[in-house]
Amino acid sequence: MKIVRFVTPDNHVGIGRLPRPGAAQPLLGSLFDQPRFADTEVSIARLLPPIEPPNIFCIGRNYRAHAAETGSALPEKPMVFMKPTTALAAPDEPIVIPAAAPGEVDFEAELAIVIGRRARRVSEAEALDYVFGYTCANDVSARDCQRSDKQWARAKGFDTFCPLGPWVVTADELDPDACLVRSRLNGQVMQSASTSDMVHSCRALVSYLSQAFTLLPGTLILTGTPEGVGMARTPPVFLRPGDRIEVEIEGVGVLSNPVVSDAA
Repeated sequence: MKIVRFVTPDNHVGIGRLPRPGAAQPLLGSLFDQPRFADTEVSIARLLPPIEPPNIFCIGRNYRAHAAETGSALPEKPMVFMKPTTALAAPDEPIVIPAAAPGEVDFEAELAIVIGRRARRVSEAEALDYVFGYTCANDVSARDCQRSDKQWARAKGFDTFCPLGPWVVTADELDPDACLVRSRLNGQVMQSASTSDMVHSCRALVSYLSQAFTLLPGTLILTGTPEGVGMARTPPVFLRPGDRIEVEIEGVGVLSNPVVSDAA
């Protein structure tokens, strides 16, 4: 089942099930408590980020080849950082190159986990029972800020630096340990790897985070990016106004965003 947040032609914001492109069956009741959907359909004018998360947790260096291409050691335990919820961007919403750091804005295709019920100190064996579904994410990063700040909050937290969508695929429809993750820049494949290459599996990440944090329904977990990012290329390839960057997750769909300058 595909879950979308959307705006109708008369500017009503809704959540629903996607029975076919361009239409939604509106949600009846709570999304995270045995959701039900209307039999009738409404038209979709545009998509929004499919979830309004209370928190966005992210994992760094979770693919061996990506750690190697950046010259970084693999962390013994998951490397955790956070993005602000104001970084969210919808499908087809422009990624804005910030005036404060326009030179080295990079892309990172990632599988994102959506938590479906309150999780606190859960075991790895039961961790996926707390997952509602999965979606595509782009962990956009200003690499110069990442270097100069010595931590990642600003570099990865600018407005529009967390494109998400186009929808959430429910957990029963995806094996998160065996799906292809790709990014394409202006149609050219930049990243392509399987989630089977992750150092820490989705199951392990949910359990690990829940030991420190209460994971509320709707919490997002970005699981890390594979090799092929722009900063590691020779010469480096960074996002520029006029570009279009796509993230594709096998079994989920394609998240596509144009790139504009802050002045635009």
